[in-house]
Amino acid sequence: MNASAASASTNSAQAYFSCQDIHSYYGESYIVQGISFDVPEGEILALLGRNGAGKSSTLRTIARLDDPSLQRGEIWLAGEPLHKMKSHEASVHGVGLVPEDRRIIPGLTVEENIKLAQIVEPKGWSINQIYELFPRLGERRKQEGITLSGGEQQMLAIGRALARDIKLLLLDEPYEGLAPVIVQEIEKTLQYIRSEGMTTIIVEQNAVAALKLADKAVILDTGELVYQGDAKEVLENEQLRHDYLAI
Repeated sequence: MNASAASASTNSAQAYFSCQDIHSYYGESYIVQGISFDVPEGEILALLGRNGAGKSSTLRTIARLDDPSLQRGEIWLAGEPLHKMKSHEASVHGVGLVPEDRRIIPGLTVEENIKLAQIVEPKGWSINQIYELFPRLGERRKQEGITLSGGEQQMLAIGRALARDIKLLLLDEPYEGLAPVIVQEIEKTLQYIRSEGMTTIIVEQNAVAALKLADKAVILDTGELVYQGDAKEVLENEQLRHDYLAI
């Protein structure tokens, strides 16, 4: 195990977001195996690893979805114990998950997708703020959401999350299948919302892109944490990238 992985934060209870020794299962399969890490408020953390390392399962555990099931450990956000909550309660307390499949609601326009999020949860960013962030969505506000391009659907999924009063943005493979120019546009957006104080965890197979964006990095390998530290250190450490990221 990397030395950085072994040194769990001594200030976890005071951290803005913190996972403390979390263990999660899919049925009998032991997926997330004792992971601990913190994310300071307003920072971006890249959660990395090869396929099957447990990255998406960790996000789903944080969001308190039914699978994987959290068997042990604590998850804290702004002093609130997420580990004691169901998914809808975690959502109300500020967790916003943008899943890999984006889950744009069929039959609803771009604007209706965003407004629905504001109906069922406390209001965050206004419709106009989201359109300023993503001008393409404003241009297509009356278009059915599922007819958008992949990049535009990703913008809508992020915008819909921001429309709620979230404290923690969880992004699962936000760049998958997107053209480089769209990836760059979304990166600029994430940099902007970080400047506005948003705390973000990003799971992304494009590890280099995620590391260039992130402040901190966590690397998982078969469900265990093998590194946590500065994202820049991972970019500069060829052996670490080779061993755990295959880059």
